[in-house]
Amino acid sequence: MSVSANDAYYDPYDVGIYTDPHPAFRRLREVVPLYRNEKYDFYAVSRYDDVERGFIDSQTYISGRGVILEVIKANIQMPPGTLIMEDPPVHTVRRSLLSRVFTPRKMAALESRIREFCARSLDPLVGAGRFDFVADLGAQMPMRTIGMLLGIPEQDQEAIRDRDDAALRTDAGKPMRYSQLLLSGEIYSEYIEWRAHHPSDDLMTELLQAEFKDETGTVRRLTRNEILTYVNVIAGAGNETTNRLIGWIGKVLGDHPDQRRELAENRSLIPNAIEEILRYESPALQVARYVARDVELYGQTVPQGSVMLFLVGSANRDDRRFPRADQFDIHRQIVQHLTFGYGAHFCLGAALARLEGRVALDEVLKRFPEWEVDRDGAKLASTSTVRGWETLPVFTS
Repeated sequence: MSVSANDAYYDPYDVGIYTDPHPAFRRLREVVPLYRNEKYDFYAVSRYDDVERGFIDSQTYISGRGVILEVIKANIQMPPGTLIMEDPPVHTVRRSLLSRVFTPRKMAALESRIREFCARSLDPLVGAGRFDFVADLGAQMPMRTIGMLLGIPEQDQEAIRDRDDAALRTDAGKPMRYSQLLLSGEIYSEYIEWRAHHPSDDLMTELLQAEFKDETGTVRRLTRNEILTYVNVIAGAGNETTNRLIGWIGKVLGDHPDQRRELAENRSLIPNAIEEILRYESPALQVARYVARDVELYGQTVPQGSVMLFLVGSANRDDRRFPRADQFDIHRQIVQHLTFGYGAHFCLGAALARLEGRVALDEVLKRFPEWEVDRDGAKLASTSTVRGWETLPVFTS
């Protein structure tokens, strides 16, 4: 069946599209690889190669005006330390401060603690006949892991997680409100002051003690406000995205029981299965960039001052890059997907997210090799940024 350009439409706030965006993405890739949305005033690219090139071209597509459509449109001045919303040379300097913390080697050293956190969540549920991938695991283990890394007391972690989660929620079919976009790390200020006088083996202490050469060539330490913003960004990203990944583990493997049983029999397949889940259901459907100079795409000029959406969820389902991309296959050979971005802004927490996903799946399969999604009880979260499940209950046997 032929598809015309008039049939191709993408609205990031449309509830129907959000529920299953992949048919809309497919139409964009087929007939409108450079898409223009007049209502919300943005452009979008949907094919893998275009998204990958866009991530690399940091001169044309800049991050300093924001990486969310609503942020760029609101013309908000981002505070220093937001990292994902900064450009070189500031971004290069600040990223180097955290890159020494979020290394694969250091993240791998956390595995035993992450397994302990999973066991605390899952062991009480054995024999209950059901559990919720989000409420019982996704909302618990990542919170404890990032709280441990930052040095936040356990008794305070849940309130902070709920605040960060609420900040990303939207009314169905509507953009985020301006007030939701204002980033503030004030909630962490007392913890940082405590750590300033009681140093420990955590990220807050490292940030307090780190000396670095900033973009002006000055050797200095981070200000309190810079540290507050760093911690705020890390806590939010560390909780939300991994929570979404764990929800998709439950949903996708619930929909593919034969492949789930294969994983239960052969745990060595789990790392590749996590990569395939990340590709197949990308938690971040799109990333926005401000267009800093005119650019020619598909015979059209995208003018300076525009907003470009890189449709990550579409790129990861592009048959040009992944044969039979709409099929889930734990044996797929994946050289590179775009779920964690690409280029200078590649996600610093990718190694940690992969580790948490792998450990979570392994620990679930130890206790619950069989499950079936309670479709009546499952509910997608209402957000225009990170797509995933608010609740994902499953029946176990």
